[in-house]
Amino acid sequence: MTNHPNGKTEGMPPLARLLSGFDKPRNVTRLFYLLLAVCIALGLADFLYHKHGYFAVEEFPAIYGLFGFVAYAAVIFLAKGLRLIIRRPEDYYEPFAIDTEDERAAGSDPEATGGKPHA
Repeated sequence: MTNHPNGKTEGMPPLARLLSGFDKPRNVTRLFYLLLAVCIALGLADFLYHKHGYFAVEEFPAIYGLFGFVAYAAVIFLAKGLRLIIRRPEDYYEPFAIDTEDERAAGSDPEATGGKPHA
């Protein structure tokens, strides 16, 4: 979402022109604070009416926002733990990769040159 090199947006599509202002850090900060204010306002508005939940926990103010945050955080931490279990070495696919370089052909394999690397 960057402007054209000449600094003008005249050749850009309408949506790109509209969103090109978010490239500036000042506008990103403003958007962050706007979203924060909206979230706080919605959380406070939850205290203003009585809920008729099926379960008792549903009557707790801001339960859905808190539950969503906890679920999101749990997914992130579970994914980090899962990564430790299913991680593969960096060269796991190397023997079968088509873009793997043949070290002997490049001359950097000491065994192929009699134990002496090329200078």
